[in-house]
Amino acid sequence: MSEFRMPSLGADMEAGTLVEWLRKPGDVVKRGDIVAVVETEKGAIEIEIFQSGEIERLLVEPGIKVPVGTPLALLRVAGETAAEPVRPPAIPRPAPAKPTVPHLAAITRPATATATAAPRLRISPAAAGRAAALGVDARTVTGTGPGGAVTLADVEAAAVAKPAAKPVPGRPAGEAMRHAIATAMARSKREIPHYYLGSTIDMGRALAWLESANRARPVPQRLLYGALLLKAVARALADAPDLNGTWVDGAFRPGEGIHVGWAISLRTGGLIAPAIHDADRKSLDELMSALRDLVKRARGGGLRSSELSDPTMTVTNLGEQGVESVYGVIFPPQVALVGFGRITRRPMCIDDTIVARPVIQASLSGDHRASDGHRGGLFLAAIERLLQEPEGL
Repeated sequence: MSEFRMPSLGADMEAGTLVEWLRKPGDVVKRGDIVAVVETEKGAIEIEIFQSGEIERLLVEPGIKVPVGTPLALLRVAGETAAEPVRPPAIPRPAPAKPTVPHLAAITRPATATATAAPRLRISPAAAGRAAALGVDARTVTGTGPGGAVTLADVEAAAVAKPAAKPVPGRPAGEAMRHAIATAMARSKREIPHYYLGSTIDMGRALAWLESANRARPVPQRLLYGALLLKAVARALADAPDLNGTWVDGAFRPGEGIHVGWAISLRTGGLIAPAIHDADRKSLDELMSALRDLVKRARGGGLRSSELSDPTMTVTNLGEQGVESVYGVIFPPQVALVGFGRITRRPMCIDDTIVARPVIQASLSGDHRASDGHRGGLFLAAIERLLQEPEGL
């Protein structure tokens, strides 16, 4: 009998609230299936199962907040017979309290005269907080997310359609996430011996190739230079395995694949960095599609647990915010982070001639326990070399 436990969705997560079971006892599941929805400071996350089998018993009821590692269900794998009854883990129920902001598991549709039980309204915490701030009744919003879930975009569209709504004063929706991020970053600076490297990369060839490639594409299918940056980082990581992995229990664990986390700012405040799996194996078109999809789901609610627990390295791109350079803090337990600023024009000497060229500032924050400046320097040089040959990406 195998236990399905509350997964860790990042170093800043200590517990999560089980919002909804999507499977029931007797259901046969396979690795990667979505079996539950869990709420954390990062939002409502779809939880995948990591082993195939048949669900024997659900141990935790929806609405209960449990620590990371708590058994949530029992799974019978192939060849096993029914197990003896197992006592569910002792989890104290929180005392009921009047919520100040709508909660994912607490919002229900109005009951009708003939209804015996009102179904829960599926809405991400970010969307619920935004609805409260804008004075939008989430129960009246038509959801366009998975399973009819109300997304942040749905709430904002409803607010536009109802301009008379007045914002409701209260605690900012992103405050809990900001606290979680601060806790994780404080731990990172306390425990990780950071080193920092920077490099100026000529983007002339990359941008010229991008303009030419996009000329024959319809607008929705055009590539952004962020896809080139992501692919260059992923390809360079293939030759820098000591930067691609995690530091756990006092030792470095190489990543099983190159799963690059992409930092995404949320409209309600805060930051999240879900992974694009096997980024080195994806084409530029696939990466561009994955980036668009990831940003949409991160801001609307609908990320998967593996996207938050699997990143083997993170990229943050603050070019759109007008930042020229960024030296980020490593997301534990990862051991490296790459930062990019905006593209600017700078004088450069090419063939003994001073010319204006588009350049970008690239940086590396590394963990000295897993690598050193020499290895980090080779890694940044590899990124630069790949961006000088964009047709090969």
